[in-house]
Amino acid sequence: MKLAILIVNRGFFPSSVIETARQEMTEAVEKAGAEALMMDASLTRYGAVETREEGEVYAKFLARNYGNYDGLIICLPNFGDENGIKEAIKDVNVPILLQAYPDELGKMDFANRRDAFAGKLGLCAVLKQMNVSFVSGEPFVMHPLSKEFEKELADFVGICRIVKRMKHMRVGVLGARTTAFKSVRYDEGAMELRGAEVEAYDLTQIFDRMKAIAEDDPRLTDWEKDILEISNTCDAPSYAIVNQCKLGVALEELVGEMKLDALAIRCWSELQYEYKITPCTVMGILNKRQIPVVCETDATNAPAMLALALASETGVGCLDVNNNYGTDPDKCILFHCGPLPIDLLCGPGHMEEHKMFTKTQGENCSWGVNVGQIKPCEITICGMRTENGEFRYFVEKAEILDIKVDEGFFGTYGVMGLPGLQEKLRHMSEEGFRHHAIITEGDHVRKIREALSKYLGYTEVQI
Repeated sequence: MKLAILIVNRGFFPSSVIETARQEMTEAVEKAGAEALMMDASLTRYGAVETREEGEVYAKFLARNYGNYDGLIICLPNFGDENGIKEAIKDVNVPILLQAYPDELGKMDFANRRDAFAGKLGLCAVLKQMNVSFVSGEPFVMHPLSKEFEKELADFVGICRIVKRMKHMRVGVLGARTTAFKSVRYDEGAMELRGAEVEAYDLTQIFDRMKAIAEDDPRLTDWEKDILEISNTCDAPSYAIVNQCKLGVALEELVGEMKLDALAIRCWSELQYEYKITPCTVMGILNKRQIPVVCETDATNAPAMLALALASETGVGCLDVNNNYGTDPDKCILFHCGPLPIDLLCGPGHMEEHKMFTKTQGENCSWGVNVGQIKPCEITICGMRTENGEFRYFVEKAEILDIKVDEGFFGTYGVMGLPGLQEKLRHMSEEGFRHHAIITEGDHVRKIREALSKYLGYTEVQI
């Protein structure tokens, strides 16, 4: 991750603050794990931008580095000059973060005060006039080396990471839409307009890849280790483990060769008929490996998987918003058959057959369900859909509670707590969001909103 830094100035303020700002902002960026890209100080007076001419110099600097930076920080050590800034950023197409230095009580005389507070307000007005999106930050002014700015910069790096990857992403849809679910229908054109190119593959292409994998392929050993990390397989027959490993290798091959960013897979019933497995545990491992894969060919939630994975840099999972929790209006049960990574679970689950398939197809036809509990933690929950050429989403902060449900509950589950849940469910249903939702650990709501709404053109639906 590389962040360009633009230091701005207004001439009648003390020039000494410019050199200090260059040093402090570079330190802050490097502390955030990113690389600072800064114009050589000799190119303008003080190494900052004030006049239109200096703005042109900076614009040329950015042009020379086009494609070599992922975000821009505009730093106001003092009030700054709007004309210079306007010229400097006229061709910028990456996320922008505004930072303004705070004034200090006791240093408010003309020789020491900065007035960056007012300067930032003026700059925001200009950017709004230019129709340029930006991240403002809270509190409104903060020192680059403060704890507040450290968090602000961490969020901004996450926003840049999401935008960079999702501007031009490729979603692999494996198999036709799950026949029984019309709810997962989607508008491929709407996805394309928002940078999500869909590549469709028949499941036979996956099956052919699985058949071509030799039994002694060393990649199978690696996959078996990962399966054992996430699930107790003591009851599963050996063929089921081998077939799951082959499926994992085949999917990774496809992702690598076709440069796919996320997958949506038809997870029933062909895998059960042809290979006697379900892909749930395999999906959990792929989600751990930062290869987001969503169930039941829910193509529009594949970008949601990717967005949350990029925001959190940890595992993600697709779950059904599935059951009420008794009469408690602010709780419900999230469930699926086991496609969650180990970092979202209380511990390794237990591999079982899929009870729905054993009921209809008999035993030993559907190994790969991972039975377990989602760990108690703060989560971000998100869902996406297309409508009338738009890519629409919701995002909320919620909590997985330390609550067990009935003995023998099938699959992987967690009890979610969310104040006002009933009203939110009403809004979800009225807005046409399906039963699927994507979760990851932590509060990443702001990163998702800033990236998707401001920079990628998605439409947020308040639930």
